[in-house]
Amino acid sequence: MTGKGVGHGAGARVARAVRAPAAAWSWWAAVRALPRPPSSEVGGADGAGAAPAEAMFVARSIAADHKDLIHDVSFDFHGRRMATCSSDQSVKVWDKSENGDWHCTASWKTHSGSVWRVTWAHPEFGQVLASCSFDRTAAVWEEIVGESNDKLRGQSHWVKRTTLVDSRTSVTDVKFAPKHMGLMLATCSADGIVRIYEAPDVMNLSQWSLQHEISCKLSCSCISWNPSSSRAHSPMIAVGSDDSSPNAMAKVQIFEYNENTRKYAKAETLMTVTDPVHDIAFAPNLGRSFHILAIATKDVRIFTLKPVRKELTSSGGPTKFEIHIVAQFDNHNSQVWRVSWNITGTVLASSGDDGCVRLWKANYMDNWKCTGILKGNGSPVTGNSQQGNSNPSLGSNIPNLQNSLNGSSSGRYFFPPLDSPRAGSRWSSYAQLLPPPPPPLVEHSCDADTANLQYPHPRRRSLSRPLNPLPENEGV
Repeated sequence: MTGKGVGHGAGARVARAVRAPAAAWSWWAAVRALPRPPSSEVGGADGAGAAPAEAMFVARSIAADHKDLIHDVSFDFHGRRMATCSSDQSVKVWDKSENGDWHCTASWKTHSGSVWRVTWAHPEFGQVLASCSFDRTAAVWEEIVGESNDKLRGQSHWVKRTTLVDSRTSVTDVKFAPKHMGLMLATCSADGIVRIYEAPDVMNLSQWSLQHEISCKLSCSCISWNPSSSRAHSPMIAVGSDDSSPNAMAKVQIFEYNENTRKYAKAETLMTVTDPVHDIAFAPNLGRSFHILAIATKDVRIFTLKPVRKELTSSGGPTKFEIHIVAQFDNHNSQVWRVSWNITGTVLASSGDDGCVRLWKANYMDNWKCTGILKGNGSPVTGNSQQGNSNPSLGSNIPNLQNSLNGSSSGRYFFPPLDSPRAGSRWSSYAQLLPPPPPPLVEHSCDADTANLQYPHPRRRSLSRPLNPLPENEGV
């Protein structure tokens, strides 16, 4: 490795950085830029008019021109802007043009050490970025346009609004809170402390006050806010640890804000997660009564957290949850470094040391399966090149999960042909099962005339029977 960031990044974090491919951020560009095909390109339940799966992916190679390893990439709310950070101590901002090309519109040195993470605030607060670094600080940046009397008139540039210096060790992650909480920012650091800051005046981003300090008693590697805006859910934050010491406890803790004490208290600990955690992400909550949490460790794990009824919890205490692991995948066959949800919380993307990004989605029976694989260059993986099985340790807790996730099993093909009878949606077209055998004809006592039912195509038989529901609907 070359560049100044290496000297400052020496230590435990360098080992992690070496494993992270320098072009990893371009994978996310391909995943997050998935186009929505017109309705004419998507076939119906019988597969008529379905577009090739390869056409769903648009991979673009971008010359990042970072001088060292790229550690993180972050898209803004609209997906039209992108920020990258690197061990070269810099942050770059990229804008997407009308023809889909990405252009670097700003690049500047942000820290005196490797920059681990960068994140965007919600656009209602302006064009605001936050970054964190091995130099033990986090910083807030704002894009401004030159004034009329400025030599930069009409041109935008980024200005540092504040530096947060409370940590005594490397600041490993930074995340803005959901917008309904106001302009708040959380950081975590290797000293095991999560710090939550608030900007009391969104028009003056140079003033930030430290509101909470949460002790996790373990070195912290990643954090995730629960994005739910429901009044039934108190603000909640999940914290992951990459502590590899033999005496380390469970690596994921969940803290909830208590309105009575006005402090964050530990609500749950995921005791089954004992391996170092590299990333953690709550799924967007669109009307669900429970939460979904994805974890990147030596594999991918998905948990559900269902609140226990209030009368069964202690008065005034944090909410207790029924925690269930609903999916666990070792398909990467390596360490998993990032997990990220789509905007509806229905599709999860994961990236690992195998050099691939994998997409996961639950079917109508809540069985999760791989629906797409991208190589490091953005090209899809086809046919038998898909490898890995679901983790057998789930056993009978998740019926049929192993069969539904085993991408290399016989009778399954990764990209369906154009006449696939079930290539009916943008996501479900990536992984298909052969259609089930037609159901037996049964006499029914009803007013409908079923004597003249015809099945013009054997694969459409189950879809043309009005007496039975559709076998599956996986559309997004």
